[in-house]
Amino acid sequence: MTGTVIRNTGSWYVVRTDDGQLLSCKVKGTFRLRGIRSTNPVAVGDRVEVKADALDDAGKPLRSKGEREELRESAEMPVGLITEILPRRNYIIRRATNLSKQSHILAANVDQVLLLVTIAHPETSLTFVDRFLAVAEAYRIPVILVFNKTDLYDDGEKQQMEEWKALYESLDYPCVPCSALNGEGLDELRQQLNGRVTLLSGNSGVGKSTLLNALVPGLDVRTEEISEAHDTGQHTTTFSQMFDLPGGGNLIDTPGIKGFGTFDIERTELPHYFREIFQIGQDCRFQDCTHTHEPHCAVLEAVASGRIAQSRFASYLGMLDDKDEDRYRKGY
Repeated sequence: MTGTVIRNTGSWYVVRTDDGQLLSCKVKGTFRLRGIRSTNPVAVGDRVEVKADALDDAGKPLRSKGEREELRESAEMPVGLITEILPRRNYIIRRATNLSKQSHILAANVDQVLLLVTIAHPETSLTFVDRFLAVAEAYRIPVILVFNKTDLYDDGEKQQMEEWKALYESLDYPCVPCSALNGEGLDELRQQLNGRVTLLSGNSGVGKSTLLNALVPGLDVRTEEISEAHDTGQHTTTFSQMFDLPGGGNLIDTPGIKGFGTFDIERTELPHYFREIFQIGQDCRFQDCTHTHEPHCAVLEAVASGRIAQSRFASYLGMLDDKDEDRYRKGY
């Protein structure tokens, strides 16, 4: 039978079958032999083939007592085995923190991403935003920038938010100022989410869990206070999970991430994933211009004149200088 992965807790996956049954599943061991060099060969959002009442590789019935205790479910969840990942429509991936695993798939088969950004409490770096946007461009996944925690900003921070918002709107990225606490922007977000599968992502502490609670009434996902000493967030989500939205569609919540290492992007391809660099770069003298030192480079001229933001160009140069990319190219 077929179904959709709706939760990933590490070694166990919850699959909702097409007839509505929930199965707590292990992954067939042969997946490890296919060159899937990833911390998670199966991701939330994946369409999969599953076999119920399955046996493990030793021929013994699979058990998931620990998984059921974590879910705190009163009824025992049937156990199954994921035997195949169906072709993915898309996925979004980043470099894993465990380099031996090479990659980490955030989610699969999504229509868009809500990337939460905070000007303060904690501050999201523009480098993180630009890296995320470039990777989303590479995988052709639309991104909506959500400037969260507007209720906490002083006048200077509000001005900074408007400047960042103007920058990304000039590049045709939709931007939504939002406060999950006072309701600002929530109606607009609900319209954007309706009927779509959306990945919710951002740094730790940007308010993903609070926003999730606001968008899915009764969910009551745990939240944490920001560290006063360091103005940084703490991980409250430790696994990825897909939630059904009241108006239709699904929202995939993932653990907060500190950095966004790029994966599987060639240096020669990178200019294509910065919209303004790609557009202006058409006027460069050399077709293979790297926009770093070449004479009559239209991009360098645009940076000097202010038509390309210094922050965006710095992010481009930083991604261009990422080291040892070749060892991240196998598998998916």
